[in-house]
Amino acid sequence: MYRVQLDQFQGPLDLLLYFIRRDEIDIYDIPIAQITAEYLQLIEDIKAMNLSVAGEFILMAATLMNIKSKMLLPRPEFDDEGDPIDPRLELVNQLVE
Repeated sequence: MYRVQLDQFQGPLDLLLYFIRRDEIDIYDIPIAQITAEYLQLIEDIKAMNLSVAGEFILMAATLMNIKSKMLLPRPEFDDEGDPIDPRLELVNQLVE
């Protein structure tokens, strides 16, 4: 897998962890809209430096927007056992690792 390394971040997950630590955010309750806005701003900055580097960060911003859209739906999705699926869970698990 191609790794993005900016001055202090080795990829979009590192940047997300930076935002979470900087703002002292609970990883189980990430303010998706705020973090996505910061990602989009960074993408604009990265594009000016190197378009190929922006790819992973665009993917993370899209993931955050997808999570936000699922959180706004009136009815949750359910897994095979009938439990509601938390759209944040996969990202939270990556952050915990």
